[in-house]
Amino acid sequence: MIFNKRSILSILSCVLIYSSVQAAPKLPGNLEWITNDSDEVFASPKAVKGGKLHSFLLSFPLTLRYVGPDSNGSFRSAILGNKMALVASHPNTSGLFPSLATHWAYSDDNTTMYFKLNPDARWSDGKPVTPDDYVFTLEFMRSKEIIAPWYNTYYSDEIGEVVIYDDYTISVSSSKPRPRNELPSHVALNPTPRHFYKDLTGFVKKYNWSIAPNTGPYQISEIKKGKSITFSRKKDWWAKDLRYYKNRFNVDKIKTTVIRDINLAWEHFKKGKLDIFGLTLPLYWHEKATGEIFDKGYVKKLWFYNDAPQYAYGIWLNQDNPILKDRDVRLGIAYSLNMEKVNQEVLRGDYVRKNNYSSGFGDFTDLSIKARPFDLQKADEHFTKAGWSERGGDGIRIKGNERLSFTVTYGSDLVTSRLVVLKEEYKRAGLELVLRKMDGAASFKSALEKKHDIWWGALGGGDFPQYWGTLHSKNAHKAQTNNLTNTDDAQMDRLIEAFRSAMTTTERTDLAKKIQNLIHYQSAWIPTLETPYGRVGYWRWVQLPDVPGTRIGGPATSAFDFSSSFSTSDGGLFWIDKDIKKETLAAKKKGKSFPVVNVVDTTFKVAD
Repeated sequence: MIFNKRSILSILSCVLIYSSVQAAPKLPGNLEWITNDSDEVFASPKAVKGGKLHSFLLSFPLTLRYVGPDSNGSFRSAILGNKMALVASHPNTSGLFPSLATHWAYSDDNTTMYFKLNPDARWSDGKPVTPDDYVFTLEFMRSKEIIAPWYNTYYSDEIGEVVIYDDYTISVSSSKPRPRNELPSHVALNPTPRHFYKDLTGFVKKYNWSIAPNTGPYQISEIKKGKSITFSRKKDWWAKDLRYYKNRFNVDKIKTTVIRDINLAWEHFKKGKLDIFGLTLPLYWHEKATGEIFDKGYVKKLWFYNDAPQYAYGIWLNQDNPILKDRDVRLGIAYSLNMEKVNQEVLRGDYVRKNNYSSGFGDFTDLSIKARPFDLQKADEHFTKAGWSERGGDGIRIKGNERLSFTVTYGSDLVTSRLVVLKEEYKRAGLELVLRKMDGAASFKSALEKKHDIWWGALGGGDFPQYWGTLHSKNAHKAQTNNLTNTDDAQMDRLIEAFRSAMTTTERTDLAKKIQNLIHYQSAWIPTLETPYGRVGYWRWVQLPDVPGTRIGGPATSAFDFSSSFSTSDGGLFWIDKDIKKETLAAKKKGKSFPVVNVVDTTFKVAD
């Protein structure tokens, strides 16, 4: 048989077509597709669009990237809050609801979720969200170019693959079976725009100040380096009429101005230059939030109880410091921590002593764990056991030529008064604290780079406890990871790995409690205080729903959703009434009063 060039090409074409058809995966035939259009709507039908929200930051972000060096600062939440996942979590019921996907299904072995993408989903540059954008998420997060070791490891070890079935159907698999209620938190990915990140070479520098396309309601529209960042609402946002997004994200612009002094920010708020101000700190709620603007009803006060996982607020001891490597020293520090005095003298007794690294996680939380009490006798026993029995002329413990002295790094003036009290209490125990105040971004960067003795702050987030990033040895002794204590312990590693692999909720809750007990035993992280509520002040033109908050999210004054990955969606519930603003400002000039509004909402308060 003789073949000419045309016949050969024809045969090859048929082979390629046949191969591509054969290669196209088929959906399992037994999938049960799920959606949710029955949970309560938590936005207010009274909401109106328009207006400009004025907010502030204490420091300008070091980057607009959400991964890589210096990206994990406070401004990151605003960037992530405008990235949407495949599904979202209802802030009151915790049930799933449609986001970038309209429907979802589970594999029988609980390793995979299937998603039908919303064909209307668009990036902020108008391009459609495609299945390939989810494939690219894995490529992006696994790339060494992003210099994000935690993400590299997580997306390699914990996520299996993304499979494309057609233009609007994909699946995302976990590397292992997981309880069905936890599977979405791993596989309900965010897309990443391949058309924007065309070349990841030199990613960190190349994209440091790039405004990437997103899928959410707002996009950065103006940057004044060191001064302010403004977001603008997308008038034609593709999701604006979806059931759980309608009547949300109402203001046209959000201008975030850098005000490096919290006291100056407070003065801006009193003048109406800022619309909302957090009042959780007792100094503000009880003392500063008084005077004409409150007495005449121009500003409202809200104390809103929630029922949410708590951040891991505490002091983080760097065990790469040779002195802090000794557990008895760490126990001495724990027993010398007089948080009750701080709470009573500085915080008016409003706060609650945090007991557990994983508080607020329901059955996952071991309620039997209690923070070590202030006990100078026990502190002395442990310091003495560690060889720090002698004291110098100033009362600070010494061992040879060394002093028992540590620098505590922190990132807010609001913390200073607490640490001043603790500094004096620690002197009684023979320990010297040197206070090192930095701005928020610089403080956290110092901790990420492990340049701290002690870091005062909080880590956390998510609907389920997380331990690998902060406590596994793979993240110890290296920069740009969240293992701020440099915990490097084989038993901890085994428990964390088992926790990540456990299939049943019973196994996972049991392992979580074992991890929490080991954290307590090691005392490299020492709990401080927490608040099961949020308190805010807001000018009366800022309008809130009838129930002015959500069970998980707290007060309804957040401009953006909590985060980008699968998480609670509760942002953008407030709106600005421009007529009420005109009325208020006119009344303020004339000295006219309105009824005083001071609300304590216990809708979601957990019984004592």
